[in-house]
Amino acid sequence: VTVAYNKDPSPVKLNLGVGAYRTEEGKPLVLNVVRKAEQMLLNDKSRVKEYLPIVGIAEFNKLSAKLIFGADSPAIRENRVTTVQCLSGTGSLRVGAEFLARHYHQKTIYIPQPTWGNHPKVFTLAGLSVKTYRYYDPTTRGMNFQGLLEDLGSAPSGSIVLLHACAHNPTGVDPTLQQWEQIRQLMRSKALLPFFDSAYQGFASGNLDVDAQSIRMFVADGGECFVAQSYAKNMGLYGERVGALSVVCRAADVASKVESQLKLVIRPMFSNPPIHGASIVATILKDSNMFNEWTIELKAMADRIIGMRKQLFDALRARGAPGDWSHIIKQIGMFTFTGLNSKQVEFMTREYHIYMTSDGRISMAGLSSKTVPHLADAIHAAVTRMS
Repeated sequence: VTVAYNKDPSPVKLNLGVGAYRTEEGKPLVLNVVRKAEQMLLNDKSRVKEYLPIVGIAEFNKLSAKLIFGADSPAIRENRVTTVQCLSGTGSLRVGAEFLARHYHQKTIYIPQPTWGNHPKVFTLAGLSVKTYRYYDPTTRGMNFQGLLEDLGSAPSGSIVLLHACAHNPTGVDPTLQQWEQIRQLMRSKALLPFFDSAYQGFASGNLDVDAQSIRMFVADGGECFVAQSYAKNMGLYGERVGALSVVCRAADVASKVESQLKLVIRPMFSNPPIHGASIVATILKDSNMFNEWTIELKAMADRIIGMRKQLFDALRARGAPGDWSHIIKQIGMFTFTGLNSKQVEFMTREYHIYMTSDGRISMAGLSSKTVPHLADAIHAAVTRMS
């Protein structure tokens, strides 16, 4: 998508395929608090470039676990959590998947249909066999909750299940808290192993705790779960590749055994993780003033995306675009599944120079107040002329 966009000489071209935050001016954003943390690290003359331990920066791991599980998490207090620093969300998923392929009795992972395009590849290459469960309902542009319950209900006991913690990619459709509770009960009754992918904590709702609720429900029952965490979106550290894998175990002695086995996965894979990005994260998370500054900047990003949803919905309604577009404001996070088909997407690229993935997924962060009218015109034309 990006290659085609870059080749297009049109002055009105618009790239809605990119999975990264953009400002109102369409520019990448480096958070002020990140710049501040980097400056502090730069000024600290005692810092060296030695290799990190295999599991990364201990302080970063501790703070990451606290961020996702909550400061008062009993699992952390009882030392039932082991956290290792990995290469962003993708690397965390890969390390977790490889560990499971080696040591877990079930080699099948169920992933939502649809899901992020990289998920099936990561799990397959790590040695797991991938199956899907129903998730999205194209007719309502919402969730196929009945299908999800049926598919997980018929999965073999002990299977691994991939869950998006919040801001499901690509659909932007999340379960309600009541639905999460039903999913949890079903999964625990069948001893299904939850593997959470948390790419958007704080980025979906603007609130770090709200976006971690699904994970905390599963941790509160004392059961096991895996969590892959990424700081790409919520701290804008995309290219720094900062992430963590946490494994919540039933007992502290199991957690320490899991950690030693995770080291054996990491050592031949990337030996030990990079130092800079994780140092930025640790600097921000451990200082209460910087942490507060981060939450304010994070909320501003989330609010801008929520605002773009509202503007697009209003613009489509004002143009009388056929159909119900309320899913645009109901969905959450960086992406919206517009419900446009590949012919309509093709038409919009050809006639309006608007680029997106062929499944009709658009990145809300790629929009601005200036470009919403152009997109709304294009969608209106696409649905009236290419039904």
